[in-house]
Amino acid sequence: MQQIEQDIYISNTYPGVTLGALALPFGILLIDAPLHPDDGRSWYATVCNLGGGAGRLLVSLDAHTDRTLGIRVMDCPMMSHEETALAFENRPSIFKAQPLESGAEWEYCEGLSGLRWAKPTLTFTEEAILKWGEYSIHLEHRPGPAPGAIWLNVPEASVVFIGDAVVVNQPPFLADADIPAWIATLDVLLSAAYRNYLVISGRGGVIDTPIIREQRKYLKEVLKRLERLHKRNAPPEATESLIEGLLARLDFPTDRREQYEQRLRYGLHRYYTRHYYPDEEGEE
Repeated sequence: MQQIEQDIYISNTYPGVTLGALALPFGILLIDAPLHPDDGRSWYATVCNLGGGAGRLLVSLDAHTDRTLGIRVMDCPMMSHEETALAFENRPSIFKAQPLESGAEWEYCEGLSGLRWAKPTLTFTEEAILKWGEYSIHLEHRPGPAPGAIWLNVPEASVVFIGDAVVVNQPPFLADADIPAWIATLDVLLSAAYRNYLVISGRGGVIDTPIIREQRKYLKEVLKRLERLHKRNAPPEATESLIEGLLARLDFPTDRREQYEQRLRYGLHRYYTRHYYPDEEGEE
């Protein structure tokens, strides 16, 4: 665990996403959850030991399985964007592990099948402000990585948690993305409004401006290559040809190569089908 500002903490200890917590006299606010139940209980106990009042709330930054499957173990109300809540409505009540497909972290963790989803109890559309003791917590809809993607902004501390808007040394998740909206979201993050902020990636922890700019550049390259395929009337299967070149632009451990290849394979095919061949989407 790392303290990044007064009463604000992050952790990259557990598989999956970067976790956040605010431990304040009013109560504890959790940001996302560990994948595995044992990790969830450990994280919850660690955060509770920091102190803080009796209030409990968990904010989910989007609907991705890596950050939402372990929420039930946290045993507290959950808040998300309404699009994230809709994603939960389309899921069975009990999670069943599937064959490796999307290149997500949960696919490489054992013992997850049979867990029950915890659905959001509070939702919002564009923005919600929580008065959490001396801090005001701004939840802001920032689509691009996913329809229900949000940021958690703590203006008094100049800290913002941005979820999967920027991922570090790994391919972004493209299956449910809107790349032009995503690039516009990063433009906001690069604006003067966030110039002096501490920015927390949901898969990498504290990041700086060059990393944000590199993510924007990478997404523009992905979009350019997809547009080229579309202009040639290439079928969705042709996205396979983009994987090697896009992986070559990233710096990651060699033991992650197979996972990241599959993440791009799945994400590129899904994105291309949704945006350029929508009539074929239901046939996958």
